[in-house]
This record gives sequence, C-alpha cells and structure tokens, in this order.
Amino acid sequence: MFAELSEDYGRIEAAIHYLEQNFQDQPTLAEIAAHVGLSDYHFQRLFSRWAGTSPKRFLQFLTIQHAKMLLAASQSILETTFDTGLSSPSRLHDLFVTHEAITPGEFKQKGAGLTIQYGFHDSPFGECLIALTERGICGLQFVADGDREATLAELKASWPQAQFVEDDAATRPFINPIFNLREARERPSLPLYLKGTNFQIQVWQALLKIPVGTAVSYGTVAQLIGNPKASRAVGTATGSNPIGYLIPCHRVIKQAGGLGHYRWGSSRKKAILGWEAARFQ
Repeated sequence: MFAELSEDYGRIEAAIHYLEQNFQDQPTLAEIAAHVGLSDYHFQRLFSRWAGTSPKRFLQFLTIQHAKMLLAASQSILETTFDTGLSSPSRLHDLFVTHEAITPGEFKQKGAGLTIQYGFHDSPFGECLIALTERGICGLQFVADGDREATLAELKASWPQAQFVEDDAATRPFINPIFNLREARERPSLPLYLKGTNFQIQVWQALLKIPVGTAVSYGTVAQLIGNPKASRAVGTATGSNPIGYLIPCHRVIKQAGGLGHYRWGSSRKKAILGWEAARFQ
C-alpha cells in the first residue's frame, strides 16, 4: 500500500514545486498536469486519491492565508486541550507516547553498547528511514533525493558509538501505525527513545500535543512550555527533532503565517500539512 503512495508522492511533490514557482500565475489543472507528465484526467484522479480532495482545493491548503487560518483556529483548540485536559480527535491525542529520556551518562557514551536496528520503507511522503532500539523508536527521517547513504550517515552521526544493524523486518511493523491516520484510535502506544537536552525534550513533548490538521507558531510552543521569550530557542529545538512526523515539527509555523523551515524540505512540509488538513478539516 505504501509503495504506491510513495510513488504517487513523487509526482505530487513535483506538482507542489511547480505551484510554488508559479503560484501568482494561478496555473490551470492542464498546466500542472502537463508539468508532471500526466493527462488532466489522470492527474485529477491521482491527486484526489492521494490528498482526498481536488487539486484546486488542496492548493488552498498550501497558501499562506490558509496557514494563517490554521494558526488562528488552532489557538482556541490548544487552549481547550491544555486547560481541560481533554483529548482532541486528532491522531496525536490518540497516540500515547511513552518518553524515556536517556541519562547524562548515556548521552556522554554517545550510544556505546546500544544496538540500533534500521530499515528503509515507503511512506505517504516518500521513502523514510526508521531506527529502532529495544527501548523505542530513536529516529525517523525522510530520504532526500533518493540518497540513502546521506540519510543513514546523519543517523549514525547522532549515535557515533552505537552498533547499527539493517533489519527491515524489525522496523516494517511500525510503518502502518505511524502513517495510517484511519487507525489512530486503535493504534497502540509507540515508545520513543529520545536523546537531547532537557529543553529539547520539553519542546518535543509539547509538539506531541498539537492536533492533526492544525498548526501553531513557535511563540505558542514557547508559551506552552512556560518560556514565552524562547521562540528562537524553540525553533532550534524543533529543527533538531530526530523523529520526523511522529513528533510533528511540521505543524509549527511562523507567527506571521509563513510555513518556516523544515529539515526535510518545505514542499514536504506543505504536502504533509495539506494531507492532514484534507482529512481532519
């Protein structure tokens, strides 16, 4: 199932790149379809199947105005969630993630004595690398430009003393629980094994409470962790998130409505936000 989605995503990503470059010209369906090498009919079907909405409507999800509406709408949702302690209907609130932060000694050892299993898999947003320890998922990264070696090298740099074992069979069972939003309510908890400073882990825990289909500003996250003046530091911690998508750093945008930086590409960030919004609006 995800192999087909991954192939579709390549075409969708190309379409998003085209829209970014030609947005002010308001390209027609025929122009977008021609850019990705498909007929109007097949592109419409592909896009609607992948995003669950029409290309025209999806484009609205990717505009700055829509990002501003998400920001404005999400504030009241978050206030209600945090003030009452009630869970939202989002995937993240249905996913109870157990954090087991490593000790200073483990951090100093940089993974010495730790075995990390990893595997490359298709996802709705292109190929990804999942890394797993006996204590939980320690990494999820999207592969840029098909460069598996660079993606794996980045993972190994984070755990320089760990032993790495490629084992697709061990990591494959996590793909469906992570990306299948329709099974969010039945999904078991997925433990995460995080390595970071206390501040980083605090920020990542706050990100887990952002509902699917919404977006918040770095300033809002800073307020949620009780440090309203730390927006810049929150941005740095968000950008260093080692577990993409599952810890939803893609749902954090600039206060003015701009989408902001994403370590796996701005087009992928827009695609993820639009994909989620189309299903949870």
